[in-house]
Amino acid sequence: MLLRSDVVDRSAPPTAAPPIPVKIVVAGGFGVGKTTAIGTLSEIEPLTTEAAMTSESLGIDIGPDGTAKTTTTVALDFGRVGIDRNIMLYLFGTPGQNRFGFMWRDLTVGALGGIVLVDTDRIADSFVAIDHFESLGVPFVVAVNQFDGRIALSLSDVRTATDVDPVVPVLACDARDRESVKSVILALLDTILTRAKAAPPG
Repeated sequence: MLLRSDVVDRSAPPTAAPPIPVKIVVAGGFGVGKTTAIGTLSEIEPLTTEAAMTSESLGIDIGPDGTAKTTTTVALDFGRVGIDRNIMLYLFGTPGQNRFGFMWRDLTVGALGGIVLVDTDRIADSFVAIDHFESLGVPFVVAVNQFDGRIALSLSDVRTATDVDPVVPVLACDARDRESVKSVILALLDTILTRAKAAPPG
């Protein structure tokens, strides 16, 4: 009787191990650029749950001044990007409105890190996301999205206004530019590794 091992072609190269999945959550206020950032970086057609803003949302879903935003994320955004053969990032974007905040904890389960996108005209909108990651002990970075024609604060001013821990990176970002979003992701991965190395063994 032949065993399964007897018929294996030993001349064939070994099958490569599947990449390690890494879950990243992108959070921030309404209209700050989360959907755009995920769509910019994703290697697949991103999954979005954009819905048209209705009259019931007037005065509640307030987008950045000067924008013509007519839709809003009502569940999540999802994208995927491979860092190399060994790491595959799965990007989950939270809805920005406070009334959907009950979904944030579920979306963050299993996440190794987070990105808080900030609009310098509405920094207070980022506080909920920052508090969320801090309360769960999830390492994160703050990415200041650069909007055309907007008044931009210095990164040190943003750090002061958000009152994040000194070890939290505060970076400039253009959610429409792939290289810019990639630099934020790499900074987050470096933060995650640094946290992991500093953690006590066991």
